[in-house]
Amino acid sequence: MKIQGKMFIWLAVFILVMAIVYGWWSKEPAGTTALFLAFGLSVMIGFYLAFTAKRVDAGAQDDKEADVADDAGELGFFSPHSWQPLSLAAGGALAFMGVVFGWWLLYFSLPILAFGLWGWVFEYYRGENQNQ
Repeated sequence: MKIQGKMFIWLAVFILVMAIVYGWWSKEPAGTTALFLAFGLSVMIGFYLAFTAKRVDAGAQDDKEADVADDAGELGFFSPHSWQPLSLAAGGALAFMGVVFGWWLLYFSLPILAFGLWGWVFEYYRGENQNQ
């Protein structure tokens, strides 16, 4: 995990150099701003990964002589049957169409988004999956 933070920091340095060169050469504000924002995001991710790498135990990816099996095991819990991402996607699509066609579409998309988010957060607090 220690190498991941360093990779993002080096990526941030590269993006910063490219943002300066691009801004000087093209004199185009939108692309230059996007590159500087990408630099900021890379710094934030790299700092977070480097900051947390000091506080966690070394993983198998940090050991140069580790096998693939050393990193095996449970990765987490992933809901195999949730329908809530579908309602979130529909509400999100409708909300982004509201930017194109008219802000009035947000009146229809925000309840769908709220329903999907509420259902996704609380899907294991009720019903047959309550104690999983």
